[in-house]
Amino acid sequence: MTSITACFGLKRDAFYKYKRREDKRLDIEKKVVEIVQQRRKSLPRVGVRKLTRSLEQVFIESNLKIGRDTLFNILRKHNMLILRKKYSSRTTNSLHRFYKYKNIIKDIDVTRPNQVWVSDITYIRTIKGFCYLALITDMYSRKIVGYDISDSLELKGCERALNKALYQAKDTTGLIHHSDRGIQYCSNVYTQILKRNDIGISMTEENHCYENAVAERVNGILKDEFYLDQTFDSLQHAKRATNNAINLYNEIRLHLSLDYKTPNMVYLKTA
Repeated sequence: MTSITACFGLKRDAFYKYKRREDKRLDIEKKVVEIVQQRRKSLPRVGVRKLTRSLEQVFIESNLKIGRDTLFNILRKHNMLILRKKYSSRTTNSLHRFYKYKNIIKDIDVTRPNQVWVSDITYIRTIKGFCYLALITDMYSRKIVGYDISDSLELKGCERALNKALYQAKDTTGLIHHSDRGIQYCSNVYTQILKRNDIGISMTEENHCYENAVAERVNGILKDEFYLDQTFDSLQHAKRATNNAINLYNEIRLHLSLDYKTPNMVYLKTA
């Protein structure tokens, strides 16, 4: 019987050399997939660049030489690449009687934590309707320093998020609070809290999605990478998921803009 190697014009030793090489490649792929799956148990939608950096030591300890391109190809082959989504929801009502402040941070050089906080509101779906996540993020470290989730767009959620941020801050000297022109942030109650704490007030002027880009980006990360884009069973379920997502975001997720450090590392080191 004609051998398989003869049919393909290969010598026997060449065939077995190829087979060993292919088996080794498949074994490497299997190990890489297992390592990535383990990491994505805590960071379910982390992308290739951050995986390459955060898993560098794991790959070395596993005797795997894996660069970004190799990792990308393996994840693409196994349908494990992350597809980003776009979101559209209006949570800003700027048609109100309250005073609207100017944008005083657009030309500022942010060099430390607690220099600029950016605030925003995003929606979270539940089977009974929307609930709303008020966020305050430190612009320098990208750390979420205050947040609150409630079933209403009223002022109280933003007020609670602000008070949480103030409670955890060691020093707010020279701090500026930046937000859109929503009624929650322009209200007398909210602005009085800022004034009592000697915090400067800054607001977007026209193209608010660009003038509040850091806050918009954080909203997207929480939904893209931490499954806050799903529909939750209840407000309590949404709160538990949000608490978990923000803890992982602050303490584990590496940021390219922070030279692959976590927000908490940068905030605590320099605050």
